[in-house]
Amino acid sequence: MDQLVQAIVLGIVQGLTEFLPVSSSGHLIIVPALLGWDDPFIDSLAFSVMLHMGTLVALLVYFRDDWLRLIPAGLAAIRDRSLGTDPDRRLAWLLVVATIPAVIAGVLLNDAIETAFRQPRLVAVTLVIGAAILFLADRLGSRSRQIESVGFPLAFGIGAAQALALIPGVSRSGISISAGLFGGLDRESAARFAFLMATPITAGAGLWELKKVLTGEAGVAIPIVPLLAGMLAALIFGLLAIAVLLRYLRTHGLGVFIVYRLALAAVVLVAWLGLWDR
Repeated sequence: MDQLVQAIVLGIVQGLTEFLPVSSSGHLIIVPALLGWDDPFIDSLAFSVMLHMGTLVALLVYFRDDWLRLIPAGLAAIRDRSLGTDPDRRLAWLLVVATIPAVIAGVLLNDAIETAFRQPRLVAVTLVIGAAILFLADRLGSRSRQIESVGFPLAFGIGAAQALALIPGVSRSGISISAGLFGGLDRESAARFAFLMATPITAGAGLWELKKVLTGEAGVAIPIVPLLAGMLAALIFGLLAIAVLLRYLRTHGLGVFIVYRLALAAVVLVAWLGLWDR
């Protein structure tokens, strides 16, 4: 299949699965494998991370009003050396604290994890593990708190959970939402905090990979048109996924995503055992 079409398809997959709790990184490994795509660029970690830049823009666009408040509020807290009673100052620094574990894990473990886990059969295992975590969080969480009640220990805990999303198949949104639910947040608040928290991490990872692309360190030729087409598709479908998920979680549980993760793991298992073409 034409490289441009493959890039657009994976951009759509990235946009939808980055925010739904089903693992975008897992899908970017599984989809090409199931469809028999072996283009070095399409399969590269560089393309995967640049697609994440497309969904980063989706986050910034969707939550632009939040960030236009939070960034000045966070800087004001530094200037005054106080959070005061401003909820935006507090939330801004909660997000800083939540980002710390993922930054540490990313610097120390990202390359090793990406190399070790970029195999469909291992992604199938982590999809099942993630489904179990989602199930327990949805069943056991009290869902009695909103984002305004998040404290620094809970923010750090959600951030530590987010660090596990380095493992393909875990899902950044899935593990972060689960941690929020275990902490007593309602589903929509857990998702909103997870998305806000993901913004600086995604930006940092994307900018680091962009440097590799620009300096030729990515180890693969970068075709500009497919790259931009994939990123645009990720942006458009990412915006759609954020809006749909936040609205959905106001009145629904996570059951549909749990079932989907298990079904996808079963498909990967069938393909791995060689039953796909029989």
